[in-house]
Amino acid sequence: MPAAAGQAPAGRKPRLALVFVALVLAMLLSALNQTILATALPTIVGELNGASLMLWVVTAFILASTIMMPIYGKLGDLIGRKYLLVAAILVFLAGSVVGALAPDMAWLIAARVLQGIGGGGLMILSQAIIADVVPARDRGKYMGAIGGVFAFSSVVGPLVGGWLTEGPGWRWTFWFNLPVGVLALLGALLFLKPRAITARPKLDVWGMGLLAAATTCLVLAASWAGSSYPWHHPVILSLFGGTVAAAAAFVLVQRRTAEPIMPLGLFRDRNFNLATVAGLLTAVAMFGALGYMPTYLQMASGATATGAGLLMIPMMGAMLLASLTAGMLVSRTGRYKWMPVAGSAVTAGALVLLGLVHADTALWQICLVLGLLGVGMGLNMQILVLVVQNSFPLRQVGTATAAHNFFRQIGATLGSAVVGSLFAHRLTDLLVQRLPASAASSTGGGNSLTPDLLHTMPAPVQAVIVQSYNEAMMPLFLLMIPLAVLATVLCLFIAEKPLATTLEPEVMPEALSEGNPLAGAGADAGPGDDPAAGPDLRGSAGVGQAGARSR
Repeated sequence: MPAAAGQAPAGRKPRLALVFVALVLAMLLSALNQTILATALPTIVGELNGASLMLWVVTAFILASTIMMPIYGKLGDLIGRKYLLVAAILVFLAGSVVGALAPDMAWLIAARVLQGIGGGGLMILSQAIIADVVPARDRGKYMGAIGGVFAFSSVVGPLVGGWLTEGPGWRWTFWFNLPVGVLALLGALLFLKPRAITARPKLDVWGMGLLAAATTCLVLAASWAGSSYPWHHPVILSLFGGTVAAAAAFVLVQRRTAEPIMPLGLFRDRNFNLATVAGLLTAVAMFGALGYMPTYLQMASGATATGAGLLMIPMMGAMLLASLTAGMLVSRTGRYKWMPVAGSAVTAGALVLLGLVHADTALWQICLVLGLLGVGMGLNMQILVLVVQNSFPLRQVGTATAAHNFFRQIGATLGSAVVGSLFAHRLTDLLVQRLPASAASSTGGGNSLTPDLLHTMPAPVQAVIVQSYNEAMMPLFLLMIPLAVLATVLCLFIAEKPLATTLEPEVMPEALSEGNPLAGAGADAGPGDDPAAGPDLRGSAGVGQAGARSR
């Protein structure tokens, strides 16, 4: 008796496992790259004499990867994902080599741009390929593992970066990418199948350019406001104005182009809108905590940089466990709506508790609250991606996934920038008001204050500084509570559509042009389209994949 539709024969399962391992390695490259430089950056900018350009080492990667996400998503839907993933890995590795050999900050920033161009595709293409080869009902456990990859990298990245910097040198934080990247590259070449391109794809060049312009203006404004320039500075206002103008032009172009990079039809789907806005709001809270809690823990508890990273393990460990558990429950029960609802609510509760932390709060209590925040994130982030993917046919899944992650990345950037700006401004004001003149001058009004310098000061001065850090940081988490509450409310309105238990059959392009997505699923389907043959492990959904989902 043939295998049930959509169920892979036993011989296909090992191959699917190999595909997933290759994708995990690709995602690990991108995830580690966002954290491994955290502990190495002070040494890097000191050696290359570029402290004034430190911000660009981070901003260059964020900007390039954010711009590239929708481009990879759309191109993957048009021409297949295998060779796009291969290209993304190669570009990322090229950037790693340039970074390892960088003689100055200009070369290092150029290397980060290259890494961002490749890194933007690693996550998007990997998530979309999983959607190509795993039915939505079974996809939950794989998406949970993806969330685990990012939780793992958030802890391991800074630790590995610190160890390499203190050992063979900071350049090995770049060389470290090569063996992992080669394994991911071999996996993509050996275990993914390409799709034959029968027609030359139409590229939305104007849309890509306008999206890049809008994203650049927004990321630069968020990164510079409150640090390099005041929020009301003409440069910042001009950047925000440029964002609005480019975004408006982008919408006009998307309404008229044949193959829009971000089809406006995506925004007619209720689940897409709800999940995307909820993901953006959650990212603000998540990256606000990830970005600045380690600094607070160093100043308030006297922990070293490595020790502060270890104190974040409860958050990452809880996020890993919650993400894996959520994925397995989705695959087992097919129910998923309650997870982002509960996750957003738990996140709101954790933000309340963080906002109530005082300078004398025990470390174990702070770690417990961070663990609660990790549970909320683990129940939320990857399930929202699954909601988006389950709302569209496979021929659009790459575009939809990329658009969702694009807005989440925007939320993370804005969250980190706004929280950082408010924190720095509040801290400076409090230190100027409270510190004695001698201590204020020795710390440059707080600008040159470091954990090592703090520990050399008299106990009363230390107490003032720790209290100021607490009052500058912790109330900001209270300001994030409405965002988490709004995300909870939005998730309540998500429609829990049944998850597909089979992969969609391929359809003939002619059928698509005639508006009949069911054609080609029957007798006219070729050998590669036989639902009973199990999932076709290809790196593309194909332009012609749409239509009925077997529920």
